[in-house]
Amino acid sequence: MRPTLSWTPPADLPPGTTDPEPVAEALAVGGVLVLSGAGISTESGIPDYRGDGGSLSRHTPMTYQDFTTSARARRRYWARSHLGWRTFGRARPNAGHRAVAAFGRHGLLSGVITQNVDGLHQAAGSQGVVELHGSLDRVVCLTCGTFSARRELAGRLEEANPGFSPVAAGINPDGDADLTDEQVGDFHVVPCTVCGGVLKPDVVFFGESVPPARVEECRELVRGAASVLVLGSSLTVMSGLRFVRQADQAGTPVLIVNRDATRGDRHAVTRVALPLGKTLTAVAERLGVGLDGGAPAKG
Repeated sequence: MRPTLSWTPPADLPPGTTDPEPVAEALAVGGVLVLSGAGISTESGIPDYRGDGGSLSRHTPMTYQDFTTSARARRRYWARSHLGWRTFGRARPNAGHRAVAAFGRHGLLSGVITQNVDGLHQAAGSQGVVELHGSLDRVVCLTCGTFSARRELAGRLEEANPGFSPVAAGINPDGDADLTDEQVGDFHVVPCTVCGGVLKPDVVFFGESVPPARVEECRELVRGAASVLVLGSSLTVMSGLRFVRQADQAGTPVLIVNRDATRGDRHAVTRVALPLGKTLTAVAERLGVGLDGGAPAKG
């Protein structure tokens, strides 16, 4: 279950470092499990909930209860998400995503778990990514369980809402654009083409549980890892923090690259307080791992 995002770092957390050498050493050994959060996508133009330009102060994520019980909430969500999807569709993998993909190609990783729903790890070339919170690329019907492509739904929403192009105040990591009720207006939501039921993005909303099989898959990855490398996550929500705690309890080293303090700092051997793209690029160069000049456009 994804709880609220509120967390204030206590004053006695261990300080971060600006030395990325421990990260390079862990990768050189191999068997590294990457756990990524919203911070790895900020350099692709998708803002984090925290840190510089974070959206937490102005944005309350959609909850599962609101979405399933309120037609008004669904209208607001789909209007905002439809607009946000256009931005997500234009986003490109950045140096951080490309570095993770390069580490994987060179056999340095045991797996990748991402808390993000933007698909940028896969667009950069990473294989076998476990999407802890799902993906905005897919839509599921809550009535009949049919899955469909988000791009198909986007086309249907365009047809149902011709000329819908308000200017958003911002875009959030969950793909939700900041729109006023006046901008949402009478946005028309379309039903499932199979049964006429309610459509939902295949993502885990706040108040909704991550599927147990997916959690166990992640736990198995943690059990098999030589170390866990957290990239761009404050680890505020338990859905990601539990794997860091699991690793720590098993004696598996946890390393974090995140400019701000995280809820997992007490469980980590180090936190590198540097920008992700620059840090991972430097580590790749240190290891002689080429980033191959980028990746094809997403979608």
